[in-house]
Parts: sequence; C-alpha cells; structure tokens
Amino acid sequence: MRLFTSLALLALVSCVGNPPGTKDYQPPPISAEAVVEAVPSADPVSRMGNKSPYEVFGQQYTVMPSADGYNEEGIASWYGMKFQGRRTSNGEVFDVYKATAAHKSLPLPSYLRVTNLENNASMIVRVNDRGPFVDDRLIDVSYGVAVKLGFAEQGTARVRLEHIAVDGKDDWRGTQESEYLQLQVGAFQLRSSAERIAVQIRDILGEGIDVLVSSVTHETGTIFRVRIGPVDSPEKLSEVQEVLLKNGLSKGQPLP
Repeated sequence: MRLFTSLALLALVSCVGNPPGTKDYQPPPISAEAVVEAVPSADPVSRMGNKSPYEVFGQQYTVMPSADGYNEEGIASWYGMKFQGRRTSNGEVFDVYKATAAHKSLPLPSYLRVTNLENNASMIVRVNDRGPFVDDRLIDVSYGVAVKLGFAEQGTARVRLEHIAVDGKDDWRGTQESEYLQLQVGAFQLRSSAERIAVQIRDILGEGIDVLVSSVTHETGTIFRVRIGPVDSPEKLSEVQEVLLKNGLSKGQPLP
C-alpha cells in the first residue's frame, strides 16, 4: 500500500524497507470482538513524523498545525503483515491488530473516531503513521480496525473521520532533543493504575528524581499521566530510560 524507495524518509514515513513489488497480505484472522479501540490520552505531538512540508512520490504534503475540529469523509483502506513489526512514522511499532491508522496531514499522534458509512460501525483509533499515498484514499487503518469496522474482506470502505480532542496535550514539534529533560512514562484511565506505576518507579529510581501523577480531562473522560523529572541533563535522562528498560518498564517519551 505505502511503498517508499528512499531510506531518507525513515523518520517521516512509516514501515520503510520493503522491496519494490512486495504485496501486503492478511494476518491470521481475528474476531471483531477481540479488537480493542484506542483510549485517547494526552500524548504530546512528537518531533518525529511531523516534519512539514514533506514530499512523497513527487507530491508535497503539509502537516496540519492542529487537528482540532477536523471532520472529513473519504475512502479508508487497511494495511497488514507487510508492515508488521516495523516502525511507524512517530517511532512506534506497528501491530496489525491494534487500533491505529495512517493519515497524510494530521499531527502525530492524534485520535479519531472512524465510522464506516456503509454499516455505521465505528471505533476510536490512534493516528501514528503517514499515508496512504495512493489513489484517493483518505486513511489507512490497521487490519484489526478493518475487521472491527466490517470491511476487511472488501478492502476499502467509505468512512467519516472525527477528531477527538484531548486537553493538556503538549506540542513538542518546536523543541530540540537537547531540551528534553523529562519523561512521560504512561497515561491511564484510572488514577490507581497511574499511582501504582509511579510507586514502582520511585522504588526503582530512589530519591532525588521526581515522579509525579497529573490529570487531564477530555470529552471521553479523565486521563492520569505519570511523568519523571526534570533531570539535570539529556545524558541523565538517557540513564533513567536505561534503568526503566532493565526493570521491564517503558522507557517513556522525552519531553521538555
């Protein structure tokens, strides 16, 4: 579906590295009930995957300054095993069964409600990738989303996209890596879950580094974020990430 010939696009466009002519294909079947919709959270707009303008196949695209109020109808398609396990445009790992999607111009990450206009099935997805860059398609969703929305077999469907706003969302597109002195290590629907992770991290890191839980509210509810820092330097931040990984935790997302 989305085929790129230049590794220079790696930081911008997802799932690079398939040889020309490689076709996408379906993963092992999954039931619609097993596909879980994305939970909107106050994840920051990342530096990676949000370069604007950018060019693919000789055509230039511009990333929107904000997704607020975005509402559009068009054709959705799905992508599958050809991209399984590869990095998406914002650096996450693509999973064919997760509720994720690719869009040409929305800031990454963004959250959308996608509704299949042919059967009125809908679900929330996390946009973490660029594409589709073929024909007149508006969005590429994971194979799992296509199953959930009822068009996996036919391949495409006409859909409506509606942005879901999340309060408290930072925009890091104007920052440099050297300015990142904090980490966001999780965003949870339950305060108890966030506090449990925060206690675990405090036990691992010991005294001297703040681990805080903060809340943000959006239209689908309240999200509780776990953040570490600030620390003294980017090098110290990297050390903290290594400690988290060694203890089986997420290394988190750096933030200013």
